[in-house]
Amino acid sequence: MKTIEKREGLVLEDVRLVVEGRLLVDLSLTIGPGEIVTILAPSGAGKSSLLAAIAGTLAPAFRLSGRMTLDGQRIDGLPPEARGIGILFQDDLLFPHLSVGGNLAFGLPAGLSDRVARQKCVEEALATAGLAGMSKRDPATLSGGQRARVSMMRLILSEPQALLLDEPFSRLDAALREQFRAFVFSAARAENLPVLLVTHDEADAKAASGRIVPLRSG
Repeated sequence: MKTIEKREGLVLEDVRLVVEGRLLVDLSLTIGPGEIVTILAPSGAGKSSLLAAIAGTLAPAFRLSGRMTLDGQRIDGLPPEARGIGILFQDDLLFPHLSVGGNLAFGLPAGLSDRVARQKCVEEALATAGLAGMSKRDPATLSGGQRARVSMMRLILSEPQALLLDEPFSRLDAALREQFRAFVFSAARAENLPVLLVTHDEADAKAASGRIVPLRSG
């Protein structure tokens, strides 16, 4: 689990997104370590574009201004891989040519080169996700909920400093959705991550048990 010392969380200062001359997003927001903040807005409001701006994958058609910092370090202008941002999408995006364990190992930092240590991390992640013993399984043999948990644990193993959630629960059925939400929120809080959830679903926002922030636009 990450410690809280010297951590300032994710801070957005006067972040503005403009596309085709239209102001899409105008937002200032601070998300502390271990805090989950939800932006609740309809489709087309700019939620995913905001996450792309934070992650560093915003399309060239957008004009971005403002300041973004993570634990006191400026991240806007950095390449995506240098920002320390993890993002979870609607699709699990598991690699079909890798085993479940191979997918998890892909998320491990390159600096962790010891084979035994890497395998230990994978096995611990599987146990945390309730998937112990499934390292050699083909992802195609897993249920939707199991695949979603593997995707989340792969993200955690990559050691992000902040987590973005782009409606990752929207394609799951009601029962599975509730279980996966609880799993994601619990894992993120255990890692003391600042989390920004964007959704159009009020149930997702309520389940996050945190602040709900309006998305101001033109």
